[in-house]
Formats: sequence, structure tokens, C-alpha cells
Amino acid sequence: MTHTVLISSAGRRVGLVECMREALKGTGRIGTIESSRTAPAVHLVDDAWIVSPCKSPQFVSEVLDLCIRERVSVLIPTIDPELPIYASAREQFEKIGTSICISSSETVRIGRDKVATHKWLMDHGFPTVRQSSPAETLRTKSAWELPLIAKPRNGSASIGVRRIDSWPELELLEAANHDCIVQQIANGREFTINVYVNREGECVCAVPHWRIDVRAGEVAKGITVKDPRLMTLGRRIAEALPGAYGPMNIQCFMDDSGDLKVIEINPRFGGGYPLAHKAGAHFAAWIIKELEGRKLSYFDGWEDCLAMLRFDNAVYLPGSVVGINQNE
Repeated sequence: MTHTVLISSAGRRVGLVECMREALKGTGRIGTIESSRTAPAVHLVDDAWIVSPCKSPQFVSEVLDLCIRERVSVLIPTIDPELPIYASAREQFEKIGTSICISSSETVRIGRDKVATHKWLMDHGFPTVRQSSPAETLRTKSAWELPLIAKPRNGSASIGVRRIDSWPELELLEAANHDCIVQQIANGREFTINVYVNREGECVCAVPHWRIDVRAGEVAKGITVKDPRLMTLGRRIAEALPGAYGPMNIQCFMDDSGDLKVIEINPRFGGGYPLAHKAGAHFAAWIIKELEGRKLSYFDGWEDCLAMLRFDNAVYLPGSVVGINQNE
């Protein structure tokens, strides 16, 4: 069966494109939509289309028209700002025969909003760090221990994350930016748990990796860790989320005693997914299998202790191809 897979805003995620190409096994094509031709993935997929930015009123209608015209089988969102838009429009896409690999609007809301994430984790008894607003933290500073971490409430890719080493620093932040949260610093090693939830709401795989080195919010050096404590935590969270579906990733810390603290839930492919794929957890292929009506069952046969060491690469093109004029 031939499929057209549309990766929305593939950007620099060339690794994900390669994983999907492997999943299709030469029986389909991969496209992407972007707002600019300067995105590297535009030049490494089979087809690419320029559309309005996701916050534009015409974004959904443009993508719907494209999916009809190109007979897109499945659409895969990859960036946080697009998630609530696609979750809300899922039925519109399903009516034209395009499946969207995304969780429910409620799970997207939980993952996108760090206040909602923290409340949901606390309400469901999952281990997490202490969190509050800058103003409330300053009012109760005798109960807090410096340093702290401050983050944008709806941020992603570690943009805007800063360490707070003094109360005057937090006072300046509170005065300048009310749309952020403050967290205690979690101890231990940082992990991502890549999980896949099937159509029945079952978490069929959980692949933790240790984030040894992180650059610009994405893992640069990582290694898979087949630890039952992390795997069980990932499965429990994934199956407790309302209407979870497809690839997701959960960020957490584990200290030397095994104490776990969850800090983020991302209802999308994580930047480090290619490591799970290379270890044998082929989420990309599972999307295609479910598209064809095949049932997925639990899988834990992925490779333990597989390391990923990332390096930079580039696409070389004439400036005219990407719309760059040297005289501008």
C-alpha cells in the first residue's frame, strides 16, 4: 500500500525524515510544509510546500487543501505551537481521509502549559518537582532553597530557561515577565522516556535514554537505558493521559537513590527519537501499521545501552533556491 506522509514543520529534523523513509520502505513519499525554504528538511524530502505560519487564520484551510490535493495519508506534527491547532482540527482532517498523529486537545493542553502539567502530575500522584509562580515564590522564599530554575509557562526547546541564584534575580524576573514559572532544581541524571500509545490508548513501548549532553534543548549525546523504573513510569503516565495517542516523550530526573521527578510531558516526537528508532523501537513504522488497521502489541525488545553521538551536517544550495538575496 502506498502512503503520502506529511511531516508538519520538519525544519531541522532530518533524522525523523530518515526514520520515516525507512518505515515506508520505498512504498510512499514524504513531504513537509514550512513557512520558508530555508528549513533544511525542505530540501531532503520528496515534496515540500510553503504555507502560512501556523498562527495565521488561513493555516488550517491551506493544509486541508494540500492534504486533499496530494492525498495525504497521515500528518505528523512536530513543533509545540502547532499542536493545539491540529488537535482542534483533527475531525476536519479525518473527514478528508487524512489521519493526524496527535493526542486529544486535553492532553495537548496539559503538555503545552507547565502549570497544567504540574497540576495534572500532582493530581494523579506522579512524582514531580516543587513549582510555583515567581510572585508566590518570593512571598514564601524562606521555604525555598536557591538556586532555582525559571521557565516560560508555555516555552519549549529550553528557550528562556534560566537559573536563579539570588532573590534579586527573581525579583527582576517577576517584574519583567509574569508568564513564567519557578521550579526547584531536580537532582540526578536527566532522562527522556520516548513512549508510543496505540489507538486503544495502550502504551506499547517506553524507551528511556539518558541525556548525557544537551544543546539548544535537544540531546546531543545520549544512551538508551532499559531501567524498569523509568519504563513503568513512562507507561503509567502515557496511559493516564486523556486521549493520548502516538509518539510522546516525558522528561524526568532520577537521582542515585532511584528517586524520580517528572518535569515535562511533550505530546509529540521528541528531538532524540532517532535514538529509540535505531535501538529497534520503530514508532515511525508503527504509525504506518496502525494506518493500515494493524493492531500493535507491547514491545520491549529494543537495544539497551545504545549510544547516540550527534554531529552537525549541512545542505548546500544556491541562494536563489532558498530565496536569499545577498544584496538584501
